[in-house]
Amino acid sequence: MAGQVKAVVIAGNGTNCEREVAFACRLAGAEVADIVHIAEFLAGRVRLEDYHFLNLAGGFLDGDDLGSAKAGANRLLHAPVAGGPSMAEQIRRFVEDGKLIMGVCNGFQLMVKMGLLPALDGNLMQQSATLTFNDSGRFEDRWTYLAVDGASPCVYTRGLDGLYLPVRHGEGKFVPASDEVLARIEAEHLAPLRYADEQLRPTMDYPLNPNGSTRAIAGVCDPTGRLFGLMPHPEAYLHRTHHPRWTREEDLPEEGMGLWLYRNAVQFIRENIL
Repeated sequence: MAGQVKAVVIAGNGTNCEREVAFACRLAGAEVADIVHIAEFLAGRVRLEDYHFLNLAGGFLDGDDLGSAKAGANRLLHAPVAGGPSMAEQIRRFVEDGKLIMGVCNGFQLMVKMGLLPALDGNLMQQSATLTFNDSGRFEDRWTYLAVDGASPCVYTRGLDGLYLPVRHGEGKFVPASDEVLARIEAEHLAPLRYADEQLRPTMDYPLNPNGSTRAIAGVCDPTGRLFGLMPHPEAYLHRTHHPRWTREEDLPEEGMGLWLYRNAVQFIRENIL
């Protein structure tokens, strides 16, 4: 039906947040928010071209056996699709059509290892950074403050100053492949989110920065701002009852901060794609 925002969440092989992500898309105003197993794409029964907003959810793709999301990245880059273009080609066309991709936690790791982020100069499918083991050497499950770079082209963080979202990961440390890549990320404001203290000042101090990520980077976008990945989980804070202090802070708004990212995405689609 014309005029409908259509989101899709890829599931399978270890994802475990697809239902929350689909629910966030619906709450944000998307008329369609399908959860589709990767096998359906590879069998050619579902095509990305039918959607506007691709979501790569959190979880533990393939048990992280080759490192976080590496096996999943290889699958999407190289696995053939029955009777049609490969997933890599479908994703390339999806991006060329001006559509949106958002990866959360394992989905962020997947985007980085596929070369979808930071995608400097539009060079898709060329890995130029990674996400590796937390400096603490353990799985981190805690809530974090996030400072927003208002100069970033990121579609999802427009109009925001700061966020408070949970992290839960063992390999969340963002590391660029070179000083040149880091310099480009900084100069082009491609790090819209950074771990911060309560005053929203970016920090490398643990546990405010839960993984030791380079320059406190918690999220990265491509130069268009349409491709975005972050380690914290926005889909885990959609309502005040998701907040860890909701029984003690009576002035919390009903709407959780994580919903703001999805609403910005849906608004962008309505204004620029439909």
